[in-house]
Amino acid sequence: MKHGPGHAVAYLRGLRLSGGTLPTLSAKDRRTRRRTAVTTSEAAEQASPEAPKLGLAAQLTRFVLVGGFSALVDYGTYQLIMALGVWVHPAKALGFVFGTTTAYFLNKKFTFQAAPAGAGRLGGFILLYGVTFFVNVGVNALALALLPGSALKITIAWVIAQATATAINFVMLRLVVFKPQ
Repeated sequence: MKHGPGHAVAYLRGLRLSGGTLPTLSAKDRRTRRRTAVTTSEAAEQASPEAPKLGLAAQLTRFVLVGGFSALVDYGTYQLIMALGVWVHPAKALGFVFGTTTAYFLNKKFTFQAAPAGAGRLGGFILLYGVTFFVNVGVNALALALLPGSALKITIAWVIAQATATAINFVMLRLVVFKPQ
């Protein structure tokens, strides 16, 4: 009969409480058990079905939700830092850093279900968001120059720039930064 880890703990506690002695293992037996434990855990990992990867529509939905939440973090940080008396431009930069950091970790885990990786993935993310930051600002400036004057001109330009940067970010995150291994 097989017993789980709870049974072993109860057995050992019972021995200790009853004044009994714990069994001792030779060095060879300890090495064998360690190898077996590693082999068993590796086998269990291989045998367990991997969580199914999300499809395009699910990833896009999650990306939009993460983006909305990250924008709230960005804006909230920006407002909080300005309320503390910090100049507007450093406050905006810090808000952007907090929002972008939030986006990285949530998109990595929640949207793209990416396996842990080294600094290369983070570097790719920073490079991508650095480039799309300038794309966003450039598209915003172009839209402001081309749109006719109206009360909504600034908002429309912001939406066009944000949509452009968001589309680029999603495609590049999905295909390059968090690509399935």
